[in-house]
Amino acid sequence: MGREPILRARAPLRISFAGGGTDVPPFPADEGGAVLSATINRYAFASLVPRCDRQVSVRSLDYGLSVEFGVDERPAFDGDLDLAKAAVHRLIDRELDGFDLFLHSSAPPGSGLGASSAMVVALVAVLQERCRLGLTDYVLAEVAHDVERTDLGIRGGRQDHYSATFGGFNFIEFGADRVVVNPLRVKPEVVNELEHNLLLVYTGRTRLSDHIIDDQVRRYSAGDSEAVKGLQQQKELARQMKDALLRGRHDDFGHLLDEAWQAKRRLSPRIATPFIDEVYERAVRAGALGGKVTGAGGGGYMVFYCAFDRRHLVAEDLLGLGLSVGEITFEPLGLTTWRVDG
Repeated sequence: MGREPILRARAPLRISFAGGGTDVPPFPADEGGAVLSATINRYAFASLVPRCDRQVSVRSLDYGLSVEFGVDERPAFDGDLDLAKAAVHRLIDRELDGFDLFLHSSAPPGSGLGASSAMVVALVAVLQERCRLGLTDYVLAEVAHDVERTDLGIRGGRQDHYSATFGGFNFIEFGADRVVVNPLRVKPEVVNELEHNLLLVYTGRTRLSDHIIDDQVRRYSAGDSEAVKGLQQQKELARQMKDALLRGRHDDFGHLLDEAWQAKRRLSPRIATPFIDEVYERAVRAGALGGKVTGAGGGGYMVFYCAFDRRHLVAEDLLGLGLSVGEITFEPLGLTTWRVDG
């Protein structure tokens, strides 16, 4: 009898163009949320290697961290690889032997590219393959959401889990108890033009998004007019940007990206920082039509849409600030799983 196969999963990271925050309760139940996002060629990877004993080990190849616990044990949630431990605890089949999990991500948590949620999606994927659960894409995304938001109590929305699972350009709608993923058939020439004109800029500073989201939720729940209007604008701008994409109105898309950033800033004073403001102003002066922080705010990655003949000037200016500046390639595929003979 041969060894059990190694199970692998790859979930893409994403750029959120507009609507971020409208997927965070209680806004979806109150008014219905909408997010426009697209996955890129950066990924979270998970590999599951079966063992012949009753132990589970988890190793992060990025941080050099590892933890080990028994199949029948409740792992200690102490800040070390808690996402993996929570996913294992929720999904493990205790009738089976243990396994080794190896994790790797193209971007660190707090980068604003949905890296943590993509990692949970990849984890759920290999665990459900191991346990033969047969989850649909919608159920898998929701299980990943529950691991991160319910089991670990990490504040945030649903968009990242669904983006990583489904992949591509999506207009995602959120209700009180319902999510609808609308895949967008964006023309290849529009995708090519986006890749030609966009810049992805790393500020070099990650952040804890849950503190920003806590502040945003508190302001919205208290009826703060700026927070309420900001979220309503985010939802409307997600729809307008979707239309601009589908109709190939490139400059409109760039200007709407700027409007989305101005609306996002209204949600919480913690979203922008003096350094982020400086980066944004420098980029616009150099020729960017618009841009925004790609995640909750406070740091991580920023994305800018530039006139094609000015993008190199924007890049040069931001490189002069000591930032990491790169291009974007979109990933049309979502979660991918495969097996390798052990």
